[in-house]
Amino acid sequence: MIYKAIVFLPLIGFLIAGLFGRSIGAKASEYVTTGLMVVAAVLSWVVFFNVALGHAEGHEVIKVSVLRWVQSGGLDFEWAFRIDTLTSVMFVVVNSVSCLVHLYSIGYMHHDPHRPRFFAYLSLFTFAMLMLVTSDNLAQMFFGWEGVGLASYLLIGFWFKKPSASAAAMKAFIVNRVGDFGFVLGISGVFVLFGSINFDTIFATAQTYLPAEGAADAHQAVINLFGLHLDKAHAITGVCLLLFMGAMGKSAQFLLHTWLPDAMEGPTPVSALIHAATMVTAGVFLVARMSPLFELSPDALTFVTIIGAITAFFAATVGLVQNDIKRVIAYSTCSQLGYMFVALGVGAYGAAVFHLFTHAFFKALLFLGAGSVIHAVDGEQDMRYMGGLRKHIPYTFWAMTIGNLALTGVGIPGTMFGFAGFFSKDVIIESAYASHSAVSGFAFTLLVVAALFTSFYSWRLAFLTFFGKPRASSDVMHHVHESPMVMLLPLAFLTVGAVFAGVVFEGHFFGEEYQEFWKGALFTSEHNEILHEFHHVPLLVKWSPFIAMITGLVTAWYMYIKSPSTPKRLAENHRVLYQFLLNKWYFDELYDFLFVRSAKALGRFLWKKGDVAVIDAYGPNGIAARVSDITRGVVRLQSGYLYHYAFAMLIGIAALVTWMMLGSSF
Repeated sequence: MIYKAIVFLPLIGFLIAGLFGRSIGAKASEYVTTGLMVVAAVLSWVVFFNVALGHAEGHEVIKVSVLRWVQSGGLDFEWAFRIDTLTSVMFVVVNSVSCLVHLYSIGYMHHDPHRPRFFAYLSLFTFAMLMLVTSDNLAQMFFGWEGVGLASYLLIGFWFKKPSASAAAMKAFIVNRVGDFGFVLGISGVFVLFGSINFDTIFATAQTYLPAEGAADAHQAVINLFGLHLDKAHAITGVCLLLFMGAMGKSAQFLLHTWLPDAMEGPTPVSALIHAATMVTAGVFLVARMSPLFELSPDALTFVTIIGAITAFFAATVGLVQNDIKRVIAYSTCSQLGYMFVALGVGAYGAAVFHLFTHAFFKALLFLGAGSVIHAVDGEQDMRYMGGLRKHIPYTFWAMTIGNLALTGVGIPGTMFGFAGFFSKDVIIESAYASHSAVSGFAFTLLVVAALFTSFYSWRLAFLTFFGKPRASSDVMHHVHESPMVMLLPLAFLTVGAVFAGVVFEGHFFGEEYQEFWKGALFTSEHNEILHEFHHVPLLVKWSPFIAMITGLVTAWYMYIKSPSTPKRLAENHRVLYQFLLNKWYFDELYDFLFVRSAKALGRFLWKKGDVAVIDAYGPNGIAARVSDITRGVVRLQSGYLYHYAFAMLIGIAALVTWMMLGSSF
């Protein structure tokens, strides 16, 4: 019963606020949805301690049947919840952050007239994500997958009268459809290969799926994919790449990342929910859940590693020069997701989920802290018009400082001192170096460089926002004020996670208690040496993230505190590079040229030439026009003058007599 309550309480909140919000009012809608989320969050922690931290023997997976769903031909699966350690971790992440976002939104959205609709959408978003993480088969996962896509569209475009918000919502929806196309094909491929989309069947069959080397059926074609006849090994690679294509869209990986920064057009609490708990974490969860399948394809894992490393580096470079406080944090999310996919690609699945877990706390903290800053400066989001705020909003300042300490990975290698991001990010960097992947060196290098850039842009944000002389107008500075307690309380809870989540849980997620903690929820091979080898990397590798963090911090301090004129001079001296980064490597312009304009041109051609010139001209409109022409001519004959009718009768008689005379002559 407790599992059904966790999943369905947000749905109940959505239905109450969505259907009866106008009747019960905004206050009641806020309290009902937030109260239900508090209950779901508390129950999630109870499940986490019982399932993940409990001492059950064996590979325990709890199944909770809800109802029969599909029985058609070879498809036979039910709607059921799959509860294991991975699910319990996601319960904590999704419901804890969503609960705090609900509470925070009571203060942040106080003046919005459409609060019932907003809180209904938040609860719907949470329910869809819970459906995704509790799925026991790929169809159920796809239901939740599309549900979070719908909810993100509704929330990003919440202020739908704002053109930029509507455009951003459509962009997120369309880009995700590109990834979902691959995901659907991947699900179909799994069914062809395994005859089922139930996880138990897939995972059990995967263990013995690939034939032994040299076996008679080793090169026998089993699937036709895009005209290619693939044997089992290559078919698995193709299917994994299609599944990962879905993950790339949902988790905003390189090439399908363009929707994520524009998602900032929605209210700030939405950004916190999307970036910390729902939507973007779905892709990481998918690959982690399907790890037994991905382990069968080293090529697919190599591709995952490459995309993750490039994403981490790319997003960090763009974050260096952004001026919108929310966009800096958004590109930080994109970069940190790259770290998670590198960990997945090198087989360090526990490290990936560990970073997902810690990242949820400090990224939600940073976004909600940014919302508190924006709230204080009357809606301003450009950091160039802030400055000197730390004395005016001290609680927000310290909360965001703790978030930065966690994001940049402040800690001392070899000790238990460090913030949450220090433990989870360093594990990934060391695992990338220690892995036997063909691209381990490439990934390690880009991740360390990304760590340096992350430190720089994070402290740049802090220095521009809270230090130096105020750059806002005197009127704005006169009204700067700390946020209400209902907004500060969630920040306080998140700071606890940002400080302690790493040191408390490192041994469980990717340490000595790994096996007992995960209980088979993630793929773990007896020959998976990365669990042990990452401890024995060279000393310079262990200290490289620390060195990168210190370098970024000192550089940011010099450029924005010691010598504020330096950034402007550098931008002027390196104009091309600065514009390249400021315009996000021109991906939006490239996609606009390749896809948007061409699609519009095709649509315009089909409209003008196909619809108007052909279909309308010769179809319904053409026929109607001819009928109108004929009737218009007939109408002219009805003049109302007697001599016209007499003349017409005379002509008719003459024609009749002529016809009769000609007929008789023959």
